Amino acid sequence: MSTMQTVSAATTNKTSTKTYKNFIKSACNSTRYPKDCRKALSPYASTIKADPQKLCNTALSVTLNATYNTYSSIQSLSKMKGLSPSEEEIIRDCAENTGDAIEELNDSLKAMANLHGLDREAQVNNIKTWVSAALTDEYTCTDEFEGQKVSKAVKNTIKKNVLYVAKMTSNCLAIFNLLDQ
Repeated sequence: MSTMQTVSAATTNKTSTKTYKNFIKSACNSTRYPKDCRKALSPYASTIKADPQKLCNTALSVTLNATYNTYSSIQSLSKMKGLSPSEEEIIRDCAENTGDAIEELNDSLKAMANLHGLDREAQVNNIKTWVSAALTDEYTCTDEFEGQKVSKAVKNTIKKNVLYVAKMTSNCLAIFNLLDQ
């Protein structure tokens, strides 16, 4: 390859990457948490390119991974010493809700692999329903605190993790609206 071809390829690659990142930025601007969205998805620009379906698939994968991490954090809380019975129940319920969210996001990811043919619209609607249900499950974790005496460590860990996952899930749901366009 000549020097000119190398420079041309590098310039084209740089232009493509910028185009891909602009695609992600534009998509993320339609979400409730655009900054978090760009931060989560920009590292995958070369995979997503400017493909709405790849964008949705990546958003789902990133959200699912974050939800697994949240589940792990919540599970680790259950090993803390000195938990009150109400804290144990909150942690158990929250772990169950987060587990349900994982199942719903997994179902969505599986459905993404089958977005071909005549039932595409129905599949996209199913995915949106599952992602929306995951979001509800996530928020249910913080609802558990109402009227309960919960230590700062438990409350902060759950709130911090659940808030992040809820933002990711909300963004994912908004991005799925791009498949309708």
